[in-house]
Amino acid sequence: MMRVVVWDEKLHEKEERVREVYPNGIAAEIAGGIKKELTSANDCEIVCLNSDIEEFGFTEETLNETDVLVFWAHRSHDVFPDEIVERICNRVMKGMGLIVLHSAHLSKVFKRLMGTSCTLKYRFGDFARVWTTTPSHPIARGIPEFFDLEEEEMYGEFFDIPKPDDVVFTTWFSGGNIFRGGCTWQRGFGKVFYFHPGHDTNLAYYNSTVLKVISNAVLWVAPTKEREEIRCEEYPKINLG
Repeated sequence: MMRVVVWDEKLHEKEERVREVYPNGIAAEIAGGIKKELTSANDCEIVCLNSDIEEFGFTEETLNETDVLVFWAHRSHDVFPDEIVERICNRVMKGMGLIVLHSAHLSKVFKRLMGTSCTLKYRFGDFARVWTTTPSHPIARGIPEFFDLEEEEMYGEFFDIPKPDDVVFTTWFSGGNIFRGGCTWQRGFGKVFYFHPGHDTNLAYYNSTVLKVISNAVLWVAPTKEREEIRCEEYPKINLG
């Protein structure tokens, strides 16, 4: 059984304006969308965790049992413990899949895995048209040529990330900006996908296409091979006979 953890700080939901949009919480809405898309055809368990739980929810035991981590963060960046950052990144390097959403581009976890500042331009309240720019990618399966978000926080270039393996989605905003908004990387044995929609007072996680993208990404980043530890090892010469 594949185990998917959806993590959200659960800090924004303490504000009335966010509770009005996501009364059950951001993570719960994402998890519900994944469950609807995947559980009928795939054997998976979906769990929601947040920063109110001991060790931010990321105990060694929890991470060791996690196949895919879906990660939404914003206000906890500075207080997120370095020890837990190390723990998560090591699991990715060993094979755990990671999906980084929206403002988690500035999380310590994502910046550690990318090795760059991960900074970008932003502006609130634009119309967004998300173009599928690598339609053959498994994450784009069943996704139309483009889809629209009537209101979303604008993220724009320059996005300071290492060159992606694939730019699956590129977004145009009504204010004139464009953005590499759906990107993939391989880190060690783990796969990473960044996807930009998801401002806390907008409706992205009620959008069926956004949820299908995330669900497709869960299947794509899921481990195909894992390793127990990360180390250099002396290797014997192969006898060619």
